[in-house]
Amino acid sequence: MSEFDQVVPRYGADSLMDVLPSALAHLGVPGVSDILGLELAGVRRIAVLLVDGLGWHQIPTAAPFAPTLADLAARAPRMITTGFPSTTPTSLVSLGTGVSPGTHGVLGFRVAIPGTDTVLTHTHWRSDPDPADWQPVPTLFERAEATGLAVSVANRPEFAHSGLTVAANRGAAYRSASDVDELAEAMLKGLGDAGSPPALSYGYYPDLDRYGHVFGVDSEPWREAAAQVDRLLDRVLHGLPTDAALLVTADHGQLDVPAHHRFDFDADPRLQAGVRVVAGEPRVRYLHTLPGATDDVLATWTEVLGDAAWVARREDVIAQGWFGPVPDRNVERIGDVVAICHGTHAVVAPHSEHAIKAMLIAYHGAYSAVEMEIPLLVARP
Repeated sequence: MSEFDQVVPRYGADSLMDVLPSALAHLGVPGVSDILGLELAGVRRIAVLLVDGLGWHQIPTAAPFAPTLADLAARAPRMITTGFPSTTPTSLVSLGTGVSPGTHGVLGFRVAIPGTDTVLTHTHWRSDPDPADWQPVPTLFERAEATGLAVSVANRPEFAHSGLTVAANRGAAYRSASDVDELAEAMLKGLGDAGSPPALSYGYYPDLDRYGHVFGVDSEPWREAAAQVDRLLDRVLHGLPTDAALLVTADHGQLDVPAHHRFDFDADPRLQAGVRVVAGEPRVRYLHTLPGATDDVLATWTEVLGDAAWVARREDVIAQGWFGPVPDRNVERIGDVVAICHGTHAVVAPHSEHAIKAMLIAYHGAYSAVEMEIPLLVARP
């Protein structure tokens, strides 16, 4: 398979949303099952590490700077899919709830609030709209905590009370960790000691994705972040209790987008015509149209983008199952027209959204293999 081939998310069979249910089944939480067939006999505590931006196709690139990661991938290679769109907010909530994006409703990086022209950026979200209303599905942390399981989340202190954290991780004790050493310590503390009650400890590491965006995949800062991932893995693995296991996964992969493959929404009147609100992100655009303009927007974007994207009506994208089931309350969070970029193309909007988004080197969000395929690595002490 080419890294640019289209990959359909394997919801409910072999995807990111299936990771926590499969882990919790081994910890005695009722109502969940080991969909992924994890081999965790005798495990009473599980650490789950999500490395932002560590797609399956990034592992060989990271390997020279991350020997522990390379060894894990060689000894227990397993590839699963993330959900669609392949973007951080969507993936983190799918992991935390165990349901597909259409069901939980965090349907992209930037989503228009139905009935308004306001666009919610999920990574800058605090309390408006109310996270428990915008994303009402109970998290797996809540369900596990209700059974008496010790559950905790280790993450950066600035994310502690964000709307995204509440939507994805509510129910878990929050442990602040500013660097990889603190993150390893917090994850291990969340596991307890061998012989103490069963526990689930989740940790999130953002910097590989961050440096990929800003400097590009395989840039020197990206390589340094890969080395930090390795330091984190080494520390956690050497600190695991004897009855524990570590699961390593990701939210998406990443690819560099060259300047000549970028369409500029704000500089092209053809792309602007009939569009009331542009949302989504550069690899997946949600276009909310003016009354009666949907057909024209669909035709124009199809003509302008050509082979660089699949441009379709919202209902067609939903019908093909990309989001999983989409209840009525979430349908209008998706644009009337959806443009999903192919190859290394993107649609930037430097004036309609924060200008920095158009200045990044690497992106994700679409359905190519390099974005959709992620690792699930399992390690025991």
